[in-house]
Amino acid sequence: MFADAEAAALACLDEAAVGRMLLELISVPSVTGSPAESEIQHLLAGWLERLGLDVDLWSMDLAALLADPGFPGAEAAREEAWGLVGYTADGGDGPTLILQGHVDVVPPGDPAAWDGDPFVPRVVGGDLVHGRGACDMKAGLVAHLAALAAIRAAGVRLRGRVAVHFVVGEEDGGLGAFGTLRRGHTGDACVITEPTAGTLVTANAGALTFRLTVPGRAAHASSRDAGVSAIDAYLPLHRALGELEAARNRDPSPLMAEYPIPYALCVGTLRAGDWASSVPDLLVAQGRLGVRIGEEPDAARDELERWVAKACAADPWLREHPAQVEWTGGQFASGRLAEGHPLRRTVADACVAVDGGSRPRERGAPYGSDLRLYTAAGIPALQYGPGDVRVAHSPRECVSVREVAGVARALVVTALRTVGVK
Repeated sequence: MFADAEAAALACLDEAAVGRMLLELISVPSVTGSPAESEIQHLLAGWLERLGLDVDLWSMDLAALLADPGFPGAEAAREEAWGLVGYTADGGDGPTLILQGHVDVVPPGDPAAWDGDPFVPRVVGGDLVHGRGACDMKAGLVAHLAALAAIRAAGVRLRGRVAVHFVVGEEDGGLGAFGTLRRGHTGDACVITEPTAGTLVTANAGALTFRLTVPGRAAHASSRDAGVSAIDAYLPLHRALGELEAARNRDPSPLMAEYPIPYALCVGTLRAGDWASSVPDLLVAQGRLGVRIGEEPDAARDELERWVAKACAADPWLREHPAQVEWTGGQFASGRLAEGHPLRRTVADACVAVDGGSRPRERGAPYGSDLRLYTAAGIPALQYGPGDVRVAHSPRECVSVREVAGVARALVVTALRTVGVK
């Protein structure tokens, strides 16, 4: 059963507007660090103002944020970053619920892999929208906007406030969320609409980017025996990294038990040599180390460094010419909603109320997100949003408009039950 205010707001949710907003946002190629990332923030600021929200749109002080000891790391080059927060204007002394989402998307990759331009959204079957950012996470942004529009159209007066945090730079470390929290924007609970395929994500693994530099000795290829190939020198280290991954994935948290590799260790790039007829004297490997739920990032770093040092000590060449480990780029800690916090029940009850189905199951996610920045700031947070992360970052990326609207309805109920009505 719905309270009167809930029923009134749900009746005002405009599914056709959901589709239109989604198409417009996908059309903005807001790749992390690009000028379009700033463009979409200004577009969204205008939308929030038209919804009657009090809006804070500001140019972030990049130098100050990068110098902050808590800065979460970044990989994309950028000249500017804009923060965007909106608050419902009629709140009183009640709690504040944050609705959070990131505006940046990853690059589309090989254009030939897409069926058309990745930033020209395609609608298939009248409901399924394809395009870069469709589910990760422009659909989540639209769900927030549609929920706020429905509450406003119904004329519901709130006891507390709903805040919207639209952030840049999530894909490469969390710059936008970090800067938003540093500016002082806070709340009593936070729902992040990352794609969760109908589940509640209450914990995230972390992810740390590393660089491994392996030395060799150059020589002419015709005198290969006079040199030491950095590629050959890397091989025992690669085996050691595989053994480390297996060790770190024994007995994972129950929230992560459904994943074959909850805390993946992946070497994503290898670069060696500069001439075909020379023995390569340097190899640089870059990769990603999964951080276990509840594990301190420094502990994860120390463990990888120990395994690399052990592998070097066991190899005649590397013993005298050890590989070097550096930590670069995005540095995602893990994060978790506290056990027993009522946010999980509020969102789950809202989901059941709007679709009449079973309660969404709770699980963790094997990737880093902004959740860990909010929980670290003392703001309880979980993820519930439209789409399936398994198609994110791929040419298959898509989302259902009906699913976006369904999440928006759940957010309406969640917001009203969290902040209260007058």
